[in-house]
Amino acid sequence: MNRFQAMVDNARQVRRTLVFPEVDDHRILPAARRLQSEGIVTPILVGSGDALKAAAARLDVDLDGLRHVDPGAEAERMSRYLDLLEEGFAKKGVDRGALEQLLRRPLYFAAAMVRAGDADGSLAGAAHTTGETLRAALRVIRPAPGVKIVSSFFLVALREPLPSGQSILAFADCALVPDPDPEELADIAMRTALGYRKLTCSEPAVALLSFSTAGSADHPMVHKVTAARDALAALHPDFLFDGELQLDAAIVPEIGRSKAPDSKVAGRANVLVFPDLNSGNIGYKLVQRLAGAQVVGPILGGLARPANDLSRGCSVEDVVLTAAATALQVER
Repeated sequence: MNRFQAMVDNARQVRRTLVFPEVDDHRILPAARRLQSEGIVTPILVGSGDALKAAAARLDVDLDGLRHVDPGAEAERMSRYLDLLEEGFAKKGVDRGALEQLLRRPLYFAAAMVRAGDADGSLAGAAHTTGETLRAALRVIRPAPGVKIVSSFFLVALREPLPSGQSILAFADCALVPDPDPEELADIAMRTALGYRKLTCSEPAVALLSFSTAGSADHPMVHKVTAARDALAALHPDFLFDGELQLDAAIVPEIGRSKAPDSKVAGRANVLVFPDLNSGNIGYKLVQRLAGAQVVGPILGGLARPANDLSRGCSVEDVVLTAAATALQVER
């Protein structure tokens, strides 16, 4: 059962164009074929034509109807992208010749397609590390104006609903920001809540997690979370939030009423903001591996245009679901 079917159906309605710069990976071609045939997104495969044909033969994937761009055979497009990016890269000591060599790499050429508006978003990471994927996005697509940090979240679909009735949660930040300060933690909470609303069409209820609930412990790690709550309040969000809350107080109504009776979020949270990357990364993997949750992400927030990262252990289904999420991130 696909617990994200509504997200896939919504992506099908908007039908965005996404670039995939890992044409010879054994999961990307089958996923692109499925995305195209089921009308979820329009995929563009970016990479060597020879590599694409060899992969298609090896995987027995029909390329008919799939769009393909070979960076080495796109002189006009290459010139246009060089003009677009040259000034920004020159400021960092990268001349036009070096930039052209960079853009001959499919990961960077795909990012340039997104930056230029020739595609709505990009998806990579099946054959690249998170660092490589994020570096290309940050250097070419760039953060959105005014963004201090780029962060991430996972969508987590539970096998059974929580007592509150929640069945899809957001976990943040579990992939990028190691030790956010209070202002960064507030930014992560804000960005994740808005992303959750857009992707699930549900209202976020944000819990800033800690080992303490409503002052039950006094420690600098707790103070960081309460400071993040105050920083989030200063942003005047249009959703419910609270912290610090322990996990059980955040998601179990009975415990929430007992530990934080005055909280509007306790017991009903659907956006869980972890205080650091250690707890967040461990937490989402525990839920995925031990509780059988279905996970989509990491979904990046804060870029000027969508670009998302795949796990190198991803499945074809993971690629399809992350593509659907990426499509729904596109601003129009």
